Amino acid sequence: MSNVILETKGLTKNFGGVMAVDDLCLKVRERQIHAIIGPNGAGKSTLSNLISGMLTPCSGKVIFQGRDIAGLSSNKISQLGIGRSFQRTNIFSMFTCLENCSLAAQSRLRHSFQLFRRCESYVDLREKAENALELCGLAHRRNVIASTMSYGEQRQLEIGMVLATQPSFLVLDEPMAGMGSHESGRVVELLRMLSKNYGIIWIEHDMDAVFSIADELTVMLNGRVLANGSVNAVRCNPAVQEAYLGDGEEEF
Repeated sequence: MSNVILETKGLTKNFGGVMAVDDLCLKVRERQIHAIIGPNGAGKSTLSNLISGMLTPCSGKVIFQGRDIAGLSSNKISQLGIGRSFQRTNIFSMFTCLENCSLAAQSRLRHSFQLFRRCESYVDLREKAENALELCGLAHRRNVIASTMSYGEQRQLEIGMVLATQPSFLVLDEPMAGMGSHESGRVVELLRMLSKNYGIIWIEHDMDAVFSIADELTVMLNGRVLANGSVNAVRCNPAVQEAYLGDGEEEF
């Protein structure tokens, strides 16, 4: 079994009287797809924000490659190797795919912003961008303006932008949201391929996709872990059936 690359210990975040993440403990291993599911409001996106530095926890630890990164800025966490995508598409719509990935790669430089220097002038950035497009399956679309592509391709591009930052760990927040079955299938294959080299936290509502490729599954409810384990073990858990499906009579 591969080593743990990311772990949370007693991770807690509240917003006033609302406990969004409550004493959450989680382990994700290298080259593993760890899917996280749960009803709306379960705390899934808050968890991804805590891991990626978009939010600061009230207490607890986020240990990445042996280092507690809880409370570090999102930029610092990105530089340490955690790449994160968002629920809503987050691309530069009037730029080409290559330009989008080049800008993403440039953002990870120690001095990334120079007003009078174009990102294309950095040869290494272009190489990183080209490699990212190859990984996400859009190399043949490198010179296409992002706004002219299908929604599914735009979501692929967003993953490509994450890969251009050269992460060692991925946090993907509903990358299939709003997709049709054909587009979702392409992303499933992309995630399957990425898991050969990356540890992945994958927040998702598409249960068929989760069950087809997840190595481990965590169910969240009211900010806490309701169940964790293999897909087969979790999907047969009566507490999960009741909480996630209501009356427990239906099957995943």
